[in-house]
Amino acid sequence: MMGYYVLIGAIALVSALVSGQLKRKFAQYSRVQLRNGMSGKEIAEKMLMDHGISDVEVISVRGQLTDHYNPKNKTVNLSEAVYNQRNAAAAAVAAHECGHAIQHAQAYSALQMRSALVPVVSVTSGMSTWLVIGGLVLGAGAGVGLGYWVAVAGLVFMGAATLFSFITLPVEYDASNRALAWLKNKNMVTPEEYKGSQDALKWAARTYLVAAIGALASLLYWGLQVFGGRRD
Repeated sequence: MMGYYVLIGAIALVSALVSGQLKRKFAQYSRVQLRNGMSGKEIAEKMLMDHGISDVEVISVRGQLTDHYNPKNKTVNLSEAVYNQRNAAAAAVAAHECGHAIQHAQAYSALQMRSALVPVVSVTSGMSTWLVIGGLVLGAGAGVGLGYWVAVAGLVFMGAATLFSFITLPVEYDASNRALAWLKNKNMVTPEEYKGSQDALKWAARTYLVAAIGALASLLYWGLQVFGGRRD
């Protein structure tokens, strides 16, 4: 177990560093005011309109960095700061979330795969580690009956969460690429504003990368605990 705690601690540290840098970047680029004077809400509505999407609503939600696209009710949900502000960070986030709406409208395969996994992961992710630990307590490490299969079930659940994390990567990177391409091609931002938007989205993507690597590392660790000591 000590090795697991070291692994989790290292991942948590890297995640905290990346998250802290992301917040600093957004604070920095929130001070870069857009020359066109448009708010995040207006940026989002124009991007949707430019892509022929008229059935998606742009709404404001509470919190910081709580921005997301909801495919169930077709809403682009922007945090209050992004919704109302007129800066490079707000433009980047608003356009990124609209990138997800465009993915949905165009039936982007990776987004469809991620959406299909959501109900599975929401149920299984919270219990996967406990199942593996419970299986090991029951003798899974030695390949003993019930404990072994309980641990394997936990690993399957953990594998689904890991797969979800890795499928999320192309979804997020593609949404950012769509956002940046539109901001540039439509001359929505100046070169300085574009650099700020690009840098902010780069750090946002890194949070997903760290999460995916952490999920894989955890899966491999527990897989070794279950299968490493098994006697055939």
